[in-house]
Amino acid sequence: MGTADWYRNFGTNDAPSSSPCYAEWSVGIADDPELIRRIEQWPHNKRQPLLILAAARFLGAGITPYREFREFLVRNWDEVSRVALSRATQTNEAGRCATLLPSLAGIAAASGRPLALIEVGASAGLALYPDKYAYEYVNGASVTRLDPLPDDAPSPAQEPPVLRCTLEGVVPLPSRLPEVVWRAGIDLNPLDINNPDDVAWLEALIWPEQDFRRERLRRAIAIARQDPPLLVAGDLNEQLVSLAGQAPQDATLVVFHSAVMAYLDAAQREAFRATIGTLAAEQGCHWLSNEGHTVLAQADGSVVVPEMDDARLRGRFLLLQDGVPVAIAGPHGQSLEWL
Repeated sequence: MGTADWYRNFGTNDAPSSSPCYAEWSVGIADDPELIRRIEQWPHNKRQPLLILAAARFLGAGITPYREFREFLVRNWDEVSRVALSRATQTNEAGRCATLLPSLAGIAAASGRPLALIEVGASAGLALYPDKYAYEYVNGASVTRLDPLPDDAPSPAQEPPVLRCTLEGVVPLPSRLPEVVWRAGIDLNPLDINNPDDVAWLEALIWPEQDFRRERLRRAIAIARQDPPLLVAGDLNEQLVSLAGQAPQDATLVVFHSAVMAYLDAAQREAFRATIGTLAAEQGCHWLSNEGHTVLAQADGSVVVPEMDDARLRGRFLLLQDGVPVAIAGPHGQSLEWL
C-alpha cells in the first residue's frame, strides 16, 4: 500500500466513526502530493497517519478545517518532523481492559490463583491495572457494573476511570474483578507517567473529539502513580523470558498485547509465538492477543481465522486466548462481541 493509499484508507475506513477531524485531515493529506512527498522522506515506520497527526496535536494543532491544518503543518514542519521521528504511536488505552477482563477473570477462576501480568508493547503500563478500574458492561437495556475490591479501591482523590463497553453475544462476565499480585511490561521506549512530556504525548495520541478518553487517561494515570508498574526497556523477544522469570511462582502468568504485532515482521512474530509456547510449557503461561485484522497472516501465508470474513474485523481487533479466537473487540475497548 502506497503512502497516499495508507492515508486515504485511514481517513475513509478507520477514522470517520471516531474522529471526523482526523478523517478530513487524512483524506486531505492523501490528496496532497506535496505533503505525501515530505512524509515519504521519513523512514517507512514513521509514515503512519496517526503519528503525524498526533505530532501536530502535540505541538498545538487545533481542531480546524484541513486548509488551516495544512498551513500549521507547513509552518511547523521541522518541529513536526522532529516529534514524529523521535516518538512512536504508543497509545495507552486503559479502556482495552474492558475487553480483556472476561478472559483474565476466567483464567484466574480456572487456575484458582491470582494473576501475574506482563504486557508487551506496554507504553506507560496503564493496561496493567484491570483490577483497579471500574466497568460498565451494556447489553441491550441492562448494565452490569463491576468495581474494584474494597482493599483495592483507590482513595477518593483517585477515583478510577469507569470503562464502558457494549456487549454482543453471551459474554462470560465475572462477578468480581480478578486479583493481580504482580504487573510488568516491556516496551522499546517505556513512557514515564511522572514525565510531563510523556503524559502530553499520551494525550496527543487520543483522537481530537474524544475528550472522554482524555479524562479516562488522566484517571488511569492517577491510579498507576499509586503503584507504578515494572517497565523494562527493550525488544519483546529479547526481554520476555527473563521478565517472566521474575513473576511470582504462586500466581498464574498471563502475557498480553494490543495493537503491537503490526510493528513486528513475520519472523519476529514467529519468534514471539515460539517464546509464548515455551512459557506455556514451562510456566503454565496464558496468552491474550488483541490485534487488528492486518496482522492475522502467518508465515506460510495462511490466516488465523480462515473462515472469517475480513470485512467483519475491519476497524476492530480479534481477541485470541491461548491462540483460540474468542471475541471481536473495539480497538479502544468500547465493544466486545463474543464468538
